Amino acid sequence: MKHDPRITPWRDGVAARSLEGMIEAEVYLDPKAMSCGVAAAAIRSAPDADAEQVDQLLFGERFAVIEEEGAWLWGQAARDGYVGFVEAAALKAADALPTHRVSALRTYAFAEASIKSRAGGPYSLGSLVAVEATESKLARVAGAGWMTAAHLSPVGEFEDDWAAVALRFVGAPYLWGGRESLGLDCSGLVQQALFACGRACPRDTDQQQALGAPVDAADFGRGDLVFWKGHVAMGVGDGLIVHANGHHMATVVEPLSEAIARIDAAGSGQPTAYRRV
Repeated sequence: MKHDPRITPWRDGVAARSLEGMIEAEVYLDPKAMSCGVAAAAIRSAPDADAEQVDQLLFGERFAVIEEEGAWLWGQAARDGYVGFVEAAALKAADALPTHRVSALRTYAFAEASIKSRAGGPYSLGSLVAVEATESKLARVAGAGWMTAAHLSPVGEFEDDWAAVALRFVGAPYLWGGRESLGLDCSGLVQQALFACGRACPRDTDQQQALGAPVDAADFGRGDLVFWKGHVAMGVGDGLIVHANGHHMATVVEPLSEAIARIDAAGSGQPTAYRRV
């Protein structure tokens, strides 16, 4: 059986214990649960700061560590299953379960219960936090500081319009492998929008192309996804799409027809699929 290396915790004869009996390995290791302790941390293809960023962890997201390699930890992201290397300094013990998620596009954490105190972050939409106390308009978050309470929503409370969520990222720079509000890629935008609405979503465009059901191009509308080879965009209505893309190096809204013509002229062809989530 062929396994997708992006989401299969196996390498160089080492595998996660859960794969025992499924994939041959020299040793099977029990993953150690950790979580992202910084605003955002790169998941890289190799234990090197110059290696490709294949995904990104946001604050509070879990990461199952399988093996240590110097200053790097190899394992699997809990939220989308992506496998890779994260700097050990960016992770902390997975202690308190999250009680809330960041529901603003981004927010700061203050060192004290005062907006005049030192600010850290910013922490992006979808970050997972454990609220320990509240004081006036601020909430004390474990491992971060005091965040604006209105920028947090209880775990299990979601939005219902992923197109509206995606539109909030307009203007954010394009960043390969990114998922944060300060920079993200096309599939990261789709994933963040769906996560905010309580929908599971894989990381890469080819994986996302299995979401939902096919829809005719003529019926493409708000919240629908359109795919090209290696790219995805989301409909926002009136023939418009929102997408993070390398042409603009930003998240933009533009007519779908213009994007189709430009991408085809660049040699990437016509859309490969239209999907309704």
